Amino acid sequence: MKFSRWLADHWVMGVALLVLGYLSLPIAVVAALSFNRPSSRLSYDFNEFTLDNWRQPCATSDMCDSVLRSVQIGFISTVVATVLGTLMAFALVRHRFTGRSGINLLIFLPMATPELVMGTSLLALFVSAGVPQGFWTVVIAHVMFCVSFVVVTVKARLAGMDRRLEEAAADLYAGPWQTFRLVTLPLVLPGIVAAALLAFSLSFDDFIITNFNAGTTVTFPMYVWGAAQRGIPPQVNVIGTAMFVIALLLVGVTSLRGRRSRRAGLPVAPTAGRPVTSAPGRPVPPTAGRRAKSPS
Repeated sequence: MKFSRWLADHWVMGVALLVLGYLSLPIAVVAALSFNRPSSRLSYDFNEFTLDNWRQPCATSDMCDSVLRSVQIGFISTVVATVLGTLMAFALVRHRFTGRSGINLLIFLPMATPELVMGTSLLALFVSAGVPQGFWTVVIAHVMFCVSFVVVTVKARLAGMDRRLEEAAADLYAGPWQTFRLVTLPLVLPGIVAAALLAFSLSFDDFIITNFNAGTTVTFPMYVWGAAQRGIPPQVNVIGTAMFVIALLLVGVTSLRGRRSRRAGLPVAPTAGRPVTSAPGRPVPPTAGRRAKSPS
């Protein structure tokens, strides 16, 4: 009876752990193969443990050049898409204007459109406009589909934010810029960081749209696709494992900072003869800008 009761209370968690284990299995295989010395270039079985792949990650110079190029494209497209997507999310959530529902529908089109259709459409656009395919056409293409994911992620964060916190800051004589910098931005920042990480991952991982618009530019996914015909070097597994570990560390640091902020709590309301404190024993500095008081 006790086991059946425990199973009834925890079966959802057990299924979730099985699904997570299934999703993590390819990552574990890639991490294990990064320590492997294959018996031949076309062999992917675990033959012998070695650290040479991690000691010499750039044994193939073409691979490191493609990784650096993918990082550059991902960084530029992430910055541009994050800025544009965040501004669009604020406009769609905080303002009412003509055509707002239509714009919401258009935002989802790049997410729902097959990559093959988007890649060929962008290629036709660049060819008809006389734009040579290369590094910057790939950046433009990545910005186009990354903006949608940024808008959706930041919109979800804004929709769940309590507007009373901003109203309280305004009641405490904080100006619009101070309210945005000290209240709104810290609350929305986890969503912006999550959207930026998602945009960089999508940009770094994209192959189909990049293949149509890259010209002679070779990114890391395109290098892996080309190397598959003659044998993928084991250093590719090193790059994949390193990217996963870096992303995991960034997510962990962001979650840890958010947990510490939640533990700190909101500012304590002042009592007679006592200053306002945001944490035990730490007074809140007075606001720099004061709003003019009414004649009453």
